[in-house]
Amino acid sequence: MSRIKDGIVARHEEIARVISGQNGSPYSWSVLAQAFGAVMVWDSAITVARNFTYEERRDGVLGRILVRREPVGVVAAVAPWNVPQFVAAAKLAPALLTGCTVVLKPSPESPLDAYLLGEIARDAGLPEGVLSILPADREVSEYLVGHPGIDKVSFTGSVAAGKRVMEVAARNLTRVTLELGGKSAAVVLPDADVETAVAGIAPAAWMNNGQACVAQTRILLPRSRYDEFADALAAAAGALVVGDPLDPATQVGPLVARRQQQRNLDYIRIGQEEGAKILTGGGRPAGLDRGWYVEPTLFGDVDNSMRIAREEIFGPVICLLPYDDESDAVKIANDSDYGLSGSVWTADVEHGIEIARQVRTGTYSVNTFSLDMLGPFGGYKNSGLGREFGPEGYGEYLEHKMIHLPAEA
Repeated sequence: MSRIKDGIVARHEEIARVISGQNGSPYSWSVLAQAFGAVMVWDSAITVARNFTYEERRDGVLGRILVRREPVGVVAAVAPWNVPQFVAAAKLAPALLTGCTVVLKPSPESPLDAYLLGEIARDAGLPEGVLSILPADREVSEYLVGHPGIDKVSFTGSVAAGKRVMEVAARNLTRVTLELGGKSAAVVLPDADVETAVAGIAPAAWMNNGQACVAQTRILLPRSRYDEFADALAAAAGALVVGDPLDPATQVGPLVARRQQQRNLDYIRIGQEEGAKILTGGGRPAGLDRGWYVEPTLFGDVDNSMRIAREEIFGPVICLLPYDDESDAVKIANDSDYGLSGSVWTADVEHGIEIARQVRTGTYSVNTFSLDMLGPFGGYKNSGLGREFGPEGYGEYLEHKMIHLPAEA
């Protein structure tokens, strides 16, 4: 496993270029998140494995017991196109380290980097048959997750697809881990510093062209400072460099496919029809006719009942929502079918932690935006089931066995 990690490091530039060519992710972001993000996942899983306890003896009610943790078996790992290496690592690393075999099913939009990973795993000495790579469409995916030879499905993707995975897997009582969508809220408190908050929120909102399940797509602003923050965020969005994803200067590249571009343009139209105001963007960038580009778009005066505030757009379209007081902000943040991520921005970190405790999401950040691979990652509500990363995610690939011992043991 360490050699696989080292192999990704050695080929990180190649991996980043391939992913940017497949899905339009800006190259600088591909190097940081797609390649080295995957390295961090592998490294963190190795750290967990080295410190994990697979057997322990306990005092039971009726005598001594031995609790043992064993590999769940054959894992179907279904990865999406937006961060393919990162998500593949989140599934493969703990599965292989716990002793499972894996069928990795990458998305049809991003199959090539999976083959690079296969070469790296082969060169690292992974035994034949331990990892199989099967790029395929939904029909083959459904066959895979419904196969009786699969012991666990780990899926990342849309809510609709996740529900279907759960339905199909239920026929065999196959256990599932689902990491699904998000509509995360960044709560800006009245005491927040404008420059600091905007500098942290903007990259968290428009990361990977907005094609990230954890993106901060709802930004909640106090009415008392709404115009100040709205102007600063609009300026930040307007300053983003849109262009060729392989250009290191590019911050926002094209979306993955025509359908995704049209989806975003449709939501921009819907937002306007609902009464929201476009502060910047709102169309296709001038001079970029080749590629599925959408301008970084910021909607102001959004009500949380609007579709653009409730549905995952999965693109560079962000909403600003005003709130009256803190209880109103928490209420708006929680008024969502999703619960994956979120953040709070304030001059008082301890007070920010209090806000974090009230928001029902699986991951939260105070005065920052990050995803730590040694802690549990996953969602509440429609954002999924189970956890990835850390000991909690590692344990998702293990069965628990209890062995009763004689009194003298």
